[in-house]
Amino acid sequence: MNHPELRAPTTDRTPVLQRLRSNRDNLHLALMLALTFSTGVVDAVGYLGLDKVFAGNMTGNVVILGMALAGADDLPWFGPLLALFAFMFGAVIGGRVLRPVKAGWTTRTTWLFTVVGIVLAGLAIALFILGGKPPQPWELVITFFLASAMGLQAATARHIAVKDVTTVVVTSTITGFAADSRLAGGTGQPWFRRAAAIVLIAAGAGLGALLLVAHIGWGVAVAAIVTLIAALLGHIAAHVKHAAPAAPADA
Repeated sequence: MNHPELRAPTTDRTPVLQRLRSNRDNLHLALMLALTFSTGVVDAVGYLGLDKVFAGNMTGNVVILGMALAGADDLPWFGPLLALFAFMFGAVIGGRVLRPVKAGWTTRTTWLFTVVGIVLAGLAIALFILGGKPPQPWELVITFFLASAMGLQAATARHIAVKDVTTVVVTSTITGFAADSRLAGGTGQPWFRRAAAIVLIAAGAGLGALLLVAHIGWGVAVAAIVTLIAALLGHIAAHVKHAAPAAPADA
């Protein structure tokens, strides 16, 4: 005969973990939106603090590069070009690491996001040590690692495949938002995720600009914290197991 004392133990923590697992799609959306916000912060730091360079928005770098090569005044060409190749380098690494595993959140996903967070944290520390806007050689080194981290993040987010949220650009999201709207004859769309991605990358850029007033390192530090928290929560949701149901007591 089973006794109540022999039932599987339960804790207040178990329902929380089960909710994380059952609402995994919503959690992935929330985490990718958080990373979209942090990308806005990083891009503000790159453009305003690292000589007009975008670490995440490669469209912006290509446009700046084209104008600079055409002879436009006061526009850099080497920084955007370096960021473009660094972003591709990070994306290549992410693609190779994730190629053998199925789409979704895996242990490799967690490790890659963790690497992104650690790189951002290291860059933040370096910026604090340098004491402000870095001199030219260091500026290029920081640009390379910042853009590489964003490329790695983008490739990892692409593997998770949350629709309309790439974490690094919103051009396609804005296109979908407008093209699928009622004004365009659409009957419905995932408007929340699209609107949230647009608003959050702008909000992140605004916060990055404000933090730049205090110190260039603060924005990168905030992005590092957001990324590491996202990696942790995603890993917990992907790997937590449902608790075994308690055995009913005999009457």
